[in-house]
Amino acid sequence: MITIVLLIFSNIFMTFAWYGHLKYQNVPLWKVTLISWGIAFFEYCFQVPANVFGSHTFNAAHLKDDSGDYHSSGVFRIFHLVFEAGHQMEPRSRVFFIVVAAFFIFKKW
Repeated sequence: MITIVLLIFSNIFMTFAWYGHLKYQNVPLWKVTLISWGIAFFEYCFQVPANVFGSHTFNAAHLKDDSGDYHSSGVFRIFHLVFEAGHQMEPRSRVFFIVVAAFFIFKKW
């Protein structure tokens, strides 16, 4: 459970590091880059322990899939609702590929 919680927090910081600056179009690129890197530091403070703790239970594919797809998609949806309320988010075929990827990762061969 601690792995999942750490991955969720990591994805919150990652989402802000990658997309939070889009609201500030008039800020120089070098400033938003430094701020994004600063936020990404905290992402790694959660991501690395999540992988260390999770490696005792999950394999690398499970950890990557968990952090890269499931949590990121959920966190980004919330981010989008809060920060880009005026824009419509259209469903994409990405959901299909996430489901297919989950099937292949979790299926016992």
